[in-house]
Amino acid sequence: MNQWEALWRQCKEDVSSTGSCTRRLREHLLAHLVCPGRHTVSSLITVFGKQFRDWTADYSLYAKDRVKEEVIFRQVRKEVEALSPATRPLCIALDDTILRKTGKTIPATAYRKDPLGPPFNLNLVWAQRRLQFSAAVVDETNEVRMIPIAFQDASTPRKPRKTAPLEQVEFYKEQMKQRNLNALAAATLRQLQQERAEQNGGIAPELHVVVDGSYTNRKLLRNLPENTTLIGRIRKDAKLSAKPQAQALRGRKRIYGEDLPTPEQIRQDPDIPWVKVQARASGKWREFEVKTLAPIRWRVAGEKDLRLIVIRPVGYRLRKGARRLYTQPAYLICTDPDLTLEELLQQYIWRWDIEVNHRDEKTILGVGQAQVRNENSVQHILAIAVAAFSMLHLAAIKAYGKGGKPTAIPEPKWRKPSKKQRPSTQDLINELRRELWAKAIRPEILTDFKNKVHDNTKLINYKPDICSSLFAATA
Repeated sequence: MNQWEALWRQCKEDVSSTGSCTRRLREHLLAHLVCPGRHTVSSLITVFGKQFRDWTADYSLYAKDRVKEEVIFRQVRKEVEALSPATRPLCIALDDTILRKTGKTIPATAYRKDPLGPPFNLNLVWAQRRLQFSAAVVDETNEVRMIPIAFQDASTPRKPRKTAPLEQVEFYKEQMKQRNLNALAAATLRQLQQERAEQNGGIAPELHVVVDGSYTNRKLLRNLPENTTLIGRIRKDAKLSAKPQAQALRGRKRIYGEDLPTPEQIRQDPDIPWVKVQARASGKWREFEVKTLAPIRWRVAGEKDLRLIVIRPVGYRLRKGARRLYTQPAYLICTDPDLTLEELLQQYIWRWDIEVNHRDEKTILGVGQAQVRNENSVQHILAIAVAAFSMLHLAAIKAYGKGGKPTAIPEPKWRKPSKKQRPSTQDLINELRRELWAKAIRPEILTDFKNKVHDNTKLINYKPDICSSLFAATA
């Protein structure tokens, strides 16, 4: 809690317009972390016992655009960079997510593709779409924790009616181009590098961006800011070209050389050897086999020199003695051909942690559960919930170190220490609740959560332990 307060003090001067709004925002940030029920605005008010007072100011905090969540995210990003050596580039993962809604009049909602739908059938759901950037905090064992540093609205404008004027249709088409996910991602990356350059005397430090296949395209590859390297997946049938070795004396400059085999053909080519590379994955050092080719050109990326990496499928067993199964092969490109294979593969493996962020934000912090209809409220309350998530994990790293975890609450008997390498979001929330509420529930400092053994075990005499219910129960 002390580290959380220290982080809040560093950004509270610029996070809101007035002192009363700043205090109220602090309460909402903390309430997002300890709220035991649904994370609506009324629930946040109730956490601080203000349900019997006038609640207008709490809703106006978001509706009247009185908060600046980007200030919190900017401070979080600075703290993340301070935790790493100056020579190490900042590695961020980029991905979008949807938040399902039911109201048809909620701003920034539309029909979106359901990521949980089966591959053979396209399902559509009514939802909001958000774009998230998460920065990597790496410990001594190469384990990573991705901390969100941006959570932006990625909605698209409503399509005009068929009878709408031509000017309205043209404006809609232009807005659709600007609200494209890749255009938003490129604009955010440029803004991020501009801020880092202002802090670094005009020169933007090195930035590595890890994405999935939906962002490895022309719009993002050709609009990367200065000193930025992109690592992303490509299709197995992508048409690649060699870098031209020589230029003709006359005529137009050659950008692409002779055609190369597709990534899938390279994987199946026995003449190209497999190279063994070690990387940290799932808490262990593992050996991967890859094929690589550099420098190459891809018409989607333009004149950039690229490196192609083909990752061989990894075998695994669901249980001891079971039939051996295999993962799918992966095909990656990197805009820096000189980046080492170990660093490239490791950073791509780190990308998975942003998916863990999405799950924790939705299931534990209830991002998207707030029932608001004001356009400003829809934008701000989602970002504030994710900012609280970022502050929680950053404060935990500063309090317990990279990879460290709180020990005040004993782990249950069924959890083996070897199976748990880092604290989960729920572990950190339980510890925060203990620090805030332990003395209020018991006069002495809380030491254990074991239920008392009663002689009479009849159901009518059973009394649940309130400490375990509040502090140790998982979501």
